[in-house]
This record gives sequence, structure tokens and C-alpha cells, in this order.
Amino acid sequence: MPDLPDAAFFDPALGFSIDLRHMAMSAADFDALVPRFQAAFAAMAELEGGAIANADEQRMVGHYWLRDASLAPQPELRQAIAKTQTEVKEVAADLRSRFDDAVIIGIGGSSLGPLLVYEALGRGEGGLRLHFLDNTDPDGIDLVLTSLDLDRTVCVVISKSGGTKETRNGMLEAKAAYDAAGLSFGAHAFAVTGEGSQLDTYSRQEGFIGRLPMWDWVGGRTSVTAAVGQLPAALQNADVDALLAGAAAMDRLTRAGDPRQNPAALLAAAWHVAGEGRGRRAMVMLPYKDRLTLVSRYLQQLVMESLGKELDRQGNTVHQGIAVYGNKGSTDQHAYVQQLYEGPDDFFVTFIEVLEDRDGASLEVEPGVTSGDYLSGFLQGTRRALADRGRRSLTLTFDRLDARSLGALIALYERAVGLYAELVDINAYHQPAVESGKRAAAEVLAVQAKLLAALGPEAATPDDWATRLDLDTETVASVLRHLAANGRVSAERLAGEAPWRWRYRAV
Repeated sequence: MPDLPDAAFFDPALGFSIDLRHMAMSAADFDALVPRFQAAFAAMAELEGGAIANADEQRMVGHYWLRDASLAPQPELRQAIAKTQTEVKEVAADLRSRFDDAVIIGIGGSSLGPLLVYEALGRGEGGLRLHFLDNTDPDGIDLVLTSLDLDRTVCVVISKSGGTKETRNGMLEAKAAYDAAGLSFGAHAFAVTGEGSQLDTYSRQEGFIGRLPMWDWVGGRTSVTAAVGQLPAALQNADVDALLAGAAAMDRLTRAGDPRQNPAALLAAAWHVAGEGRGRRAMVMLPYKDRLTLVSRYLQQLVMESLGKELDRQGNTVHQGIAVYGNKGSTDQHAYVQQLYEGPDDFFVTFIEVLEDRDGASLEVEPGVTSGDYLSGFLQGTRRALADRGRRSLTLTFDRLDARSLGALIALYERAVGLYAELVDINAYHQPAVESGKRAAAEVLAVQAKLLAALGPEAATPDDWATRLDLDTETVASVLRHLAANGRVSAERLAGEAPWRWRYRAV
């Protein structure tokens, strides 16, 4: 299949280019999508104008307004955005003057976005060291909290509702650590949350230092340019204004009505053609920059949570989605690139190239050759080798990695996801499966509560307990095994028998 001859884009002002010449996308492939792009552009314009995008929750989706408040449909929203951006700077300056470290307590977009920014941009002069509690893993929580001087550490708790269990658990674990150290948790805590939320109420009761808002029209996976991402970035003393400006600049580029001049449309078209409109090829991220290693994790949420849908808008079963995985180049030339080269043709690679190697001159590791030259050579060599095997790839190139280019990268993928969703007629802004997982976890904990209430001195197998309490045997066995491992129930370990045949009783 002939490649689309002009499947490339370059913007000198942003120092950014996209090269799709190795995506095996023909002119006919692209032209067939143009009518759908016109409908997609219209839908995106309605989105930015304040249309209800998440029918499940009857809310707008307005992350684009965060970097250009003039686009917000109501004056009170414009004022709130501007006010919050000013407050972020004031709060961050105050916290930087009082603390050395910050623990960011959140999950999903409330953690992945700030973590990406911290890893990509690093700690600026006078900035705080950031640490993250982004799971309800006690061992991981201990690993973070026991390494810190808590009196010099502020905890930033990020949750729209305050009801997200992982974030709530991290906050309560942190509070217990401060209590054990004889310190006031409230005097070391700050909240980013929805007005009137459980966390808002709790933060006032506990005397938190303060609060910044989370709005219902900003989804977690698109919240990195909201206070969710702005405050941690400001705490590390990154250039928040440049981050927002880069995102705004990319937003403007990706509003172009000609899909050939719209980098997000070019990306969405390439994804659609490569995956035959069904996500039949995975997206493999290979950033050739250590500071962008977390791009694949960030995009796993943005892409897979947005596009992984069972039903289209008409109620048809479509099982849409694009799998995302990756790490970094050139490390992965010694890992899974072997399979990309010789294994199934079920992927396309996204190379991310940063032209500027480092601040200042580089050491020559060989005459006329630097470490950065090798990195560039590995990227070009891998891309060429894959192309020679007929494997698809695209390349995003930035002049340098800074706050502005990172904001542009984030905004590019936000828009590409939105456009792709329109091409395949799904809603990118709801996630019913996430709520299903939360409900399932609650059901398991309900089983645990019944078991703990029923267990007495008489030992019985999981089968016996499940029968007595009319519960699912597999769940009962798993819960009892976990409780026994943590000393909360007693297990009679029978030689030669698996744990689901052991006998369990109260301690």
C-alpha cells in the first residue's frame, strides 16, 4: 500500500513535528475519513462550547478552558479558572517556604498527571521533592512515609469526591503516621477537591491548610492542567505558565478544520487505519528520553479509559479500544523490540524524539560522537529496521523537553483521543467499567465483614463457611487466605493441602 505522501506536520513556533510516513496510510485511506473528520470537528467545537458530553453524569467536559479561560461558556467559569490559577501560585509559594517535601495522595489522573510532570520536568530551584501515594498498598505507603521528615512534609490530598477509597486510605494512613509522630495532620495537609465533597468537609474538620477546587467538568484523566496538576507542578517549581501555554498552543493547532493540517487529526487517522477502526493494533510508546518514561503509563489511562468501550453511541456492541504499552528507548531495544521486529504484526510504534540532548555541551564518548548521538542513532536505526520489516511507526519530534513542549504533548493526545472517539462513534468521556470495579470491590469487603462476624472458635473450610453464609466459595477462600496471612484469622495449615482446603477460625 503506498504511503500518504504528505503525512507529516511541522510547527516551527512550537518546535514540534509529526511524521507518519511509516504508518502505511494511503491517500485513499485518509480521504475516506475526511467526511467523518468534519463531523468530529463539529462535535469537538460543541464540546468546547459547553455541550453535555458525559450523559451518565450530565456534565460538560471543559479541560480545554483551563489553558484558555476565554473559551469557557459562562463568565463565572472564566472567573473561577483565572482565580484558581492565581491561588495555585500563592499556595505553592507559601508551601515551598514552609516544607521540603510533598506527598501527593491521589489515584488515576490525580496522580499520573502530576507524576508525569514531576518526572519530565524535575525539581526546580527551591522546589519541593514530590512523593506519591497512588495505591492502597500498605507496603508502598510505608515505603514513602517512613523515608520522610514528616514535620517538613506537606500532604496534598487530591480527590473530586473524597470517596475514592484508595485516596481516602492513603490520607488516613498518612494521618496515622503524623499522629504517631505527635504532629497535627491538618497543619501539614492541603486538599484539592470538589466544593461540598466528603474531602472538603473532612479537610475543614481537620483544619487543613487550605483547599483548591476540582470541577465536575474536568475528568480525572484530563486534569493535569487543572489545579490537580498545577499545584504539584508549582510545588516542584516547574513553569506552570509555560505548561499551560504549550497546551493552549497545541489546542489552537488541533482546531484546524483541514485534517491534513491538524496534528491530532493526523494521529487519529493513523490509529484508525492501523487498527482498521477496531483497535486491532496496539500502541507501543517508545520515548527516547528517560524523563518521558512515564508517558506510556499516562497514556494508558488517557487512551484506554477513554476509548475502551463495549457500546457505541447507538447501543451497538463494538468492543472498541486501543491497547497501550511501552517504556523507553533505547532500553527496550534490549527487551521487547525483538518481538516487534520478528513477532506478530499487531502493533504500531510511536517514537518520541527530543532533539536537544541536555543543557550545555556533551562529552564525546568516541571521536566526534556523544551519548546523545548514540541515542539518536538507535532511534533512527530501530525505526528503519521496523520499516524494512513492514512494521508501522510514527515519530513525534520536539526541539527540546521543557514545560511548554510537555504541555503541547499532553494536549495533542487529549485532542487525538477525542477525535478518534468521534470517528468510531463512542463516548470518550464516561467510564462505566471503572464504577463496576469499585462496586465489585465493595462486594468483596461485604463478604469479609460477614466472615469476620461469623468466625468463632470452630474451624471450617472455605467451602463450609461459604455454604453456611450463602456466599461465593472462591471469594470466601481468597478473603480467608488474605486475613490469615495478616494474622487476623487463624488457619490450620494441612500438610499437602492447598489453602482453599485449610480450616479457618477466629484468632
